Amino acid sequence: MSFSSSARTPRNPTQPQGETIAAYATYLEAQRAVAHLADKDFPVQLVTIVGTDLRMVERVTGRLSYPRAALGGFLTGAWLGLFVGLLLTLFSTDASSSPMFSAILIGGAFGMLFSVVTYSLTRRRRDFTSTSQIVASSYALLCRAEQANKARNLLREIGGVQSGWPARPVTTTSSSGPPAAQPPAAEAPSVPPERTEPPSAPPSPPSEQPAPPPAP
Repeated sequence: MSFSSSARTPRNPTQPQGETIAAYATYLEAQRAVAHLADKDFPVQLVTIVGTDLRMVERVTGRLSYPRAALGGFLTGAWLGLFVGLLLTLFSTDASSSPMFSAILIGGAFGMLFSVVTYSLTRRRRDFTSTSQIVASSYALLCRAEQANKARNLLREIGGVQSGWPARPVTTTSSSGPPAAQPPAAEAPSVPPERTEPPSAPPSPPSEQPAPPPAP
């Protein structure tokens, strides 16, 4: 198992290969789809879960104060002291005295001191507690091309199946041969331009001549 997983995982970051066989909105749905393929005896080592549009989500859990910081530090240190106390108890030759209780107290005290000092240094910048998580908007299932159709047929029972090949454009062909040539459009008869004549000058008024003198 370890040899197959190490051989499949690349050493350098590479892009996933394969056809998209399904897509889901949450990681639980993608995990359930892979489990369904495993139940059907499908070679799940050919399947890859790819999360798209990754986002880092930080959820604020509450306001941080000195008592809360001290309590959190004490619990963390107490767990560490418990582990050290167990080791000391296992390798201790004196069965009458057990360092378990003292190790828990010492670990809790150091944890509380460290947490209070850390909070006092970052109190102005971060006065809240939160949890961080990386989530994706959708999760796609990829599979090798030789087993992609089989995986799609198995996943039709739970839904989310997608085709990995792009859709081809639909082309329509006419069975009657090449299209017939259309007659050229009839040209409109040309109209000769109208001839415009310059307006005639108005007639000049008759000139008045002097009457001849009477005869003697």
